[in-house]
Amino acid sequence: MLIIFESILPIFLLVLLGVALKRSPLINGTFWEGLEQCGYYVLFPALLFHTLATADFSTMEIGAIGTAAVVAVVAMCALVLALWLVLKRVGVPASAFSSVFQTATRWNAFIALAIAQKIQGDYGLTVVALVMAVIILPINFINVGVLLSFSGARMSYGTFALRIITNPMIISSILGVIVNQAGIPIYAPLMSTVDLVARAALSLGLIAVGAGLRVSDALKPRPLVLFSTALKLAFFPLLMIAVALLAGVTGPALVMLALSASVPTAMNGYILAKKMGGDAELYAATATVQTVFSFVTIPLVLMIAGQLAAG
Repeated sequence: MLIIFESILPIFLLVLLGVALKRSPLINGTFWEGLEQCGYYVLFPALLFHTLATADFSTMEIGAIGTAAVVAVVAMCALVLALWLVLKRVGVPASAFSSVFQTATRWNAFIALAIAQKIQGDYGLTVVALVMAVIILPINFINVGVLLSFSGARMSYGTFALRIITNPMIISSILGVIVNQAGIPIYAPLMSTVDLVARAALSLGLIAVGAGLRVSDALKPRPLVLFSTALKLAFFPLLMIAVALLAGVTGPALVMLALSASVPTAMNGYILAKKMGGDAELYAATATVQTVFSFVTIPLVLMIAGQLAAG
């Protein structure tokens, strides 16, 4: 347990650095919005494209990994959606439920990729990038659909479809897989440039995660925040492990699937909640609490998955 915690401690220290820098007078406040936009449109897509375009998929169980990831995500979404009947009876507003749903099913890929690279190198990075490639479309489709249904937002089907297909993460993932599988040659200096951009993605992404946290929200979390945190950090990883074992995933790939499900929710869901009438304050509070709690829960999940992977 201690070895696992120490191996991923640098990732969380970068998040804490982001917390400190956001509150420091050294950095102009306008920097953070630009960093988020750069990460979303440039850094993160470059990382996904480069990882998937150069990955050696022959050494991993692509079918089993992809199937396990999609089945687990869809099952989690269905189970959380079913909880609406119970939460509605105890007075939870529809807008608040949309944030419960988002925070229980979305995952912070910056943290997942950084930890994967730290503990399993290029193999871990490739597995997590593969998981992203197969679930990014369904998870965005489902979450936007839930927001439309529960937040009272109005959006045409055309706008809905455009939001999905123009997602830079989706585009970069698809292009990376196409280049890889079709053997399309990329001009070496150009690929080296993409690689240099990709190398900055994880560290800057983790700092941006920390900058987006609200420390005060973690001091007195609401019951609904703790409920969403338990769903995301405890139930979802166990569900992913169970589905992966049933799909025949073994070894390091099982650990990486468990990692993908164990990280806190994605920060970009806050922007979506804010723009589409969801409970953005609840989302921000939950994202903060999940990130704090994940300091402890991720090592636990990795330890359990590691023991199962070892047989």
